[in-house]
Amino acid sequence: MNTLMIYLSKMTDTEKFINICDLTTSLVGLHKGSLADKTRKQEYHIPRMVASIIALLEKEIHYKVIAKVLNRDRSLIYHYEKKHKYNYSSFPKYRDMFNLVYNSFKEIDVSKKIFKTREDLMSCLKIAGIKSVVKPQVKIKIKSGDALFTLNTNYFDFSNNINIIKESLKDYDYKTNIITL
Repeated sequence: MNTLMIYLSKMTDTEKFINICDLTTSLVGLHKGSLADKTRKQEYHIPRMVASIIALLEKEIHYKVIAKVLNRDRSLIYHYEKKHKYNYSSFPKYRDMFNLVYNSFKEIDVSKKIFKTREDLMSCLKIAGIKSVVKPQVKIKIKSGDALFTLNTNYFDFSNNINIIKESLKDYDYKTNIITL
């Protein structure tokens, strides 16, 4: 049996990081997308470092994704990660900006709803019209908080089920894991 695993969420990691960058630029007064500008000016460099570290720490976004969005080399993101503790402890401008962006990010992130039980998650999806089959060709694992539900589906209903999941859980923090059998 060949198993292929693909991880999805309601947003891709690229979209999540772009949102972190947009939050950062709006809080520090830069224009949207300016973190990818080819400049070493401190007013751009510090927010770029801050957004990268938040993406690494909080959303576990891969270095390649961060580097691509910032139009930089992946090794620079490793450098940001290595220097974070030092910068935070000895560079007040960095520390203040990190705290500002991190606290705003956490307020937004905490406001997302999660399911407490598997039954609540199942109920929400069944009310939304999700279709399960007896002989699955694909399994969709949905996790929100501590609740985990595995939906057995086939190739025919797969796309419709994914759209139902995305629409019905748009206000929730969740991840999906797709396994083909």
